[in-house]
Amino acid sequence: MTADVTADATADVAEDLAGDPEDFAGDPADGVDPLVMGVRDRWEAQGLSGGPWPFMAICAVGRLNQLLKKALDAELKELDLSRTGYFLLTTLALTTRGQARLSTLGRILMVHPTTVKLTVDQLEAAGFVARTPHPRDRRATLVRITPAGRDRANEVALALEAPDGALAVFDDMHRDLFEALQPARLAAGDVELLNPDEQRG
Repeated sequence: MTADVTADATADVAEDLAGDPEDFAGDPADGVDPLVMGVRDRWEAQGLSGGPWPFMAICAVGRLNQLLKKALDAELKELDLSRTGYFLLTTLALTTRGQARLSTLGRILMVHPTTVKLTVDQLEAAGFVARTPHPRDRRATLVRITPAGRDRANEVALALEAPDGALAVFDDMHRDLFEALQPARLAAGDVELLNPDEQRG
């Protein structure tokens, strides 16, 4: 039934965009990408200015992002974690002392401070993190990962590599994806995650 629904949805999109489903009937198995067939090859013919590549790049990254998030959420649901919770736990596990300021976590994860606080509340209630006062800065709160939190982070890491997991379709592609996106991230200035004070926190 899922295949039929997907086929119907694809046909609907093709009809709306092109008026002819065959224009968007590329089969990735044959090396034909419907996104390329439907955009690149019709851009100039439809009277659009400039080139199609900015639109195609943004669409490709956005669609891949949605697919990755859907697969990630499926795995995290099994382990009773939110997406932000997963990123936060793994980030803490990667720090030298297993702890960081709330403000540092918000900067690294690129999420609003309120979201960080709410996520920490949930993780603390589950026993995965603990709050402690910062020893040198009375205004700051440190978040420390607990042994249970480290165990849960490891469970997620293994689940994301499982051959029968939701991300199995991306098997052996993760490093390639990262390295392909790295030049664009660096060009956009995604380099300085922390300032020196936060690095010492």
